Amino acid sequence: MQGEHWDVSQSEETSGTRLSFHCWPSSRLEATRCVAPIGALYTPLKKLPASCAPPAALQYDPIRCSTATCHAVLNPYCQVDFRTKLWVCPFCLTRNHFPPHYAENISEQNLPAELIPQFGTCEYELPSVPPAGPPAFVFCIDTCAHVEELTELADSIQQILNLLPEDSLVGLVTFGTNVQVHELGFEGVPKAYVIRGNKEYGPQKVGQLLGCGGVKVAGNRGAPPAPPAPPGQHNMQQQPHQQQNEMPGQQVLRRFLLPVSECSMTLEGILEDLRKDPWPVPSDKRVARCTGCALSVATSILDLALPRSGARVMMFVGGPCTSGPGAIVSRLKTEDIRSHADLSRNAEPLHKPACEFYASLSKRHKVGDKNAKGSSTQAVQANASASSMHVVDVFACSLDQVGILEMGELVESTGGYMVLGDSFGQSVFKESLRRVFRTYEEDVPEDAGKMQMAFGATMEVLTSREFKVSGAIGPVTSLGKKGPNVSDLEVGRGGTNAWSLGGIDPGTTIAVYFDISNPGTSPLPEGKRRFIQFLTKYQHSNGRTRLRATTICGPWHNTPPGDGNKQAPPRPGAGGFNSGMDQPNPVKMSFDQEAAAVLLARVAVERTESEDIADVLRWVDRSLIRLGAKFADYVPDDPSSFRLSPEFSLFPQFVFHLRRSQFLQLFNSSPDEAAYYRYILNRENTQNSLVMIQPTLLSYSFNGPPQPALLDSQSVRPDTILLLDTFFHVVVFHGETTAAWREQRYHEREEHAAFRDLLEAPQADAQMIMDNRFPVPRYIVCDQHKSEARFLMAKLNPSVTHNSEGVGGAQVFTDDVSLRVFMEHLMKLAVQS
Repeated sequence: MQGEHWDVSQSEETSGTRLSFHCWPSSRLEATRCVAPIGALYTPLKKLPASCAPPAALQYDPIRCSTATCHAVLNPYCQVDFRTKLWVCPFCLTRNHFPPHYAENISEQNLPAELIPQFGTCEYELPSVPPAGPPAFVFCIDTCAHVEELTELADSIQQILNLLPEDSLVGLVTFGTNVQVHELGFEGVPKAYVIRGNKEYGPQKVGQLLGCGGVKVAGNRGAPPAPPAPPGQHNMQQQPHQQQNEMPGQQVLRRFLLPVSECSMTLEGILEDLRKDPWPVPSDKRVARCTGCALSVATSILDLALPRSGARVMMFVGGPCTSGPGAIVSRLKTEDIRSHADLSRNAEPLHKPACEFYASLSKRHKVGDKNAKGSSTQAVQANASASSMHVVDVFACSLDQVGILEMGELVESTGGYMVLGDSFGQSVFKESLRRVFRTYEEDVPEDAGKMQMAFGATMEVLTSREFKVSGAIGPVTSLGKKGPNVSDLEVGRGGTNAWSLGGIDPGTTIAVYFDISNPGTSPLPEGKRRFIQFLTKYQHSNGRTRLRATTICGPWHNTPPGDGNKQAPPRPGAGGFNSGMDQPNPVKMSFDQEAAAVLLARVAVERTESEDIADVLRWVDRSLIRLGAKFADYVPDDPSSFRLSPEFSLFPQFVFHLRRSQFLQLFNSSPDEAAYYRYILNRENTQNSLVMIQPTLLSYSFNGPPQPALLDSQSVRPDTILLLDTFFHVVVFHGETTAAWREQRYHEREEHAAFRDLLEAPQADAQMIMDNRFPVPRYIVCDQHKSEARFLMAKLNPSVTHNSEGVGGAQVFTDDVSLRVFMEHLMKLAVQS
């Protein structure tokens, strides 16, 4: 806090968190009146400066609170008695003894890293957990795609093999009408096991079909016969006892999942010879594509071989699943694929079974393990954590829908990636796939060259006693862990204070919502602080298990007696509500409108899954009106007196653009696209999420350097170039005159070098934007009045339309209200007495 103003974005740099309010009201009633959700956006693996965290992971287990319901990790906010060697947990106020090796050396001058005041975040590499070994990658390739598409895809995967660490395990599954599991450990000729694609297979069945049943005695009655020895491989017969005593997982690792260094030649040979699915397709039918069966086989292979190690199933699909479990459309071309209208009236019979099938794959460990006791909460938590070790990514490249909507829960619960493109030859796909395997820079000495991806992540949130955890929204699954700090008021995935995150990377951001439970009958002591601790446990790409503990604290604000709704209306002309206070309200001054907009957007998107879009829009509108009535300065019943302080001034336009965005408007997007956009919003950080909600616009002209422009139709000028960034698209838009000059090739003449520089500047800036983003956005270069100009025009505030008489700018043909009309209605409704 600086004077009366808070640096609301500083906490993101120092701890990876953004809070909607940095100073919280001390009672539940006042928190309800604040309207905006009280929550935090937390990025668990965010790279922090050396001044805010130890430069390397601490090579020992953390010191934890001894209370069974707490187990908080030692942090700088603990009170330490150096004489008696005790520390007090700020969450449960329990006094704990330091272990002997701490007690012997600790003093005010000699502090361990976790007690150094500026180190609010500490990361531990846990020696008590054995290393899990290198990660595994199973590539699932759809062979129903066109030959050109298969060639592009095979080329991309071959490039990826060169990026992988040499000890990484790889496997290959191809699918069309049937599923082929390729035996990479078989040298000489390509060998694959063909599995029918019209049914689901569990791990045990897949093991049997692949000849990895774990049979110990060859003559066992009732056991499936061993597969015949391939020609030319005599060593399989020479060592029968060794193989017959192998467990199924060991056989899978020896035959189907091999280190890149051992099988790269075999795998590249298979990819080069990849052919389109040979099964004939009648002209009146779609191709038989068994995506669901292939996913069940691929996940079963990993369940058999690496139940506790990090792995990814990377699904490359070029069309909808039409055969077997998970089918979303019939093979008959006379039946259309589901639309928003079909889903709204429950007229799509295949949608619900497909959703249930893909969800069952993510829960297979929980429901399919017959040895686990169903009544044991600990067993369920352990199995939920185990299943999240295996991440499912979907790379969908098709002009048609492929089933992203149905596969969404599987991808979300495992923390996987979604990439949606038109073709496997597009940079959207090719570059995005390459960025999945990004490595740490050299400035992270401990992890330099290691992959940034992490596996099997779980997150637990601890709070001090005055407030509780309502829930989390993001790529999370509840672990069902109850505790004293779990609120009855649920938001998103609630009813727990611990979640499985599955796969995470340095950009994964989780929204956590809080419920202030303090009744407020008596004010909290002055100077009392609130504490939050985020505990993120994950498996690093080097196979070691790490725990990152981030602890943050902040102040409470006691509302003065008689304040709140009991405030008397001001005299006309004597200022408005909230304007005549002797001291500015600290809660108001600590508002982070960017974080609050993202937290509100995630709640709105979450509600669209169970409520009608119109009801969600009404809820968003009511929230904004109540927020304006609470925090604006105004004279009752006088809209012209309505004023918002700088802390709130941008919030209404964030909401205006959120209402018009693809997250809450289904017009002009398919169910797959809507599910994709919402999934990306729910996992990105504050800055990226804001760009999705309210895109950024830069204007380039001869009048000076590039300038930020209003996202308004009046910013469109014939002699300017606009650069629009919507996160999913980067658009370079040439005004009418500029486009005509370019067509006349003026930029190729030496005397018009300035024009050439003007044309190149936005393209260079667009490249900078795309270089640091995942998924890679689609790059569009367009001219005014041409078809692709719609990508820009659809995002602009329609201040000039075909119905208005506005001067300047370009007309937007829409019946949507403009931001000015939206604000007029807001002011009118907020000041009503």
